[in-house]
Amino acid sequence: MKHRMILSAAILGSATIALAACSEAGDPSAEYAEASYDADASLSVSSDAMAEAGGADGSAVPELADIAISMPQLAYTYDYRWRMAAEEIGSLQRRHASLCEQQGASACQILGMTKTGEEADNVQGVLEMAIASRQARAFGALLEDEAESSGAEQISAEIASEELSKRMVDTEARLRARTQLRDRLMDVLTTRNGTVEELVEAERSVARVNEEIDQARSWLNEMQGRVAYSRVTVRYETGMPITNDFMTPVQGALGSLGSIFGYVIALLILVGSALLPIGLAIWAVRIARRRLIPAETAAD
Repeated sequence: MKHRMILSAAILGSATIALAACSEAGDPSAEYAEASYDADASLSVSSDAMAEAGGADGSAVPELADIAISMPQLAYTYDYRWRMAAEEIGSLQRRHASLCEQQGASACQILGMTKTGEEADNVQGVLEMAIASRQARAFGALLEDEAESSGAEQISAEIASEELSKRMVDTEARLRARTQLRDRLMDVLTTRNGTVEELVEAERSVARVNEEIDQARSWLNEMQGRVAYSRVTVRYETGMPITNDFMTPVQGALGSLGSIFGYVIALLILVGSALLPIGLAIWAVRIARRRLIPAETAAD
């Protein structure tokens, strides 16, 4: 009977946890709001009990140990944007990638590298890297030195961060709770006390809990990776800087003459293709009329 009661309680707990996971699958932190409240309430009750115990005999209430404060878990992202001549983009992009490789695979990894556009037109490039967070600032300085030595102009430099401490703590609590539930269910299965239906349901509950444990571990590993490695994105582009040079608008107008002439010729071709058949039809009608009029005059 005792084992059956344990089995029923474990299955009920699994069903409750699974229902909470379905309702809050996108955010694991919401599932532990009630657990956090219970912990706070327990701490409050313990403090009140200690206060009453100390006041009963007139002795001083013992001081609680200081609560350990963990450092904030921040995921940083760095974004740099550079402007330079089109023919210099590919070379600078490759040198930046070499800087990442020189740091070693454990410190810097290249996530992606793209370059689009023609050499004489608007060229754009993107280099994405993951750098160890402790070296991110120093690595950004290396990128800037390399770009400045190539004559590139820095357009923008942004640093952003995301606080992940609460989500990581909540996910760790989720993982501990699921692990404890899985252990209780395994104890019930080990004893083999209960009906066949109860044992089958317990095995299904173990499978569901194991799936939730794997999901929680995946979330935790992903967040720990974001904290350990910062994402660095370097963007390269061409563009005409704003100047007060008198010849700049003149050169722009001369450069656009070719396109203007092309549009005019294209328009003439379209108009000619539409009017040519009409002109041929009118010409054929006139020729036919000229031939018929002399024939009628001769008959009269």
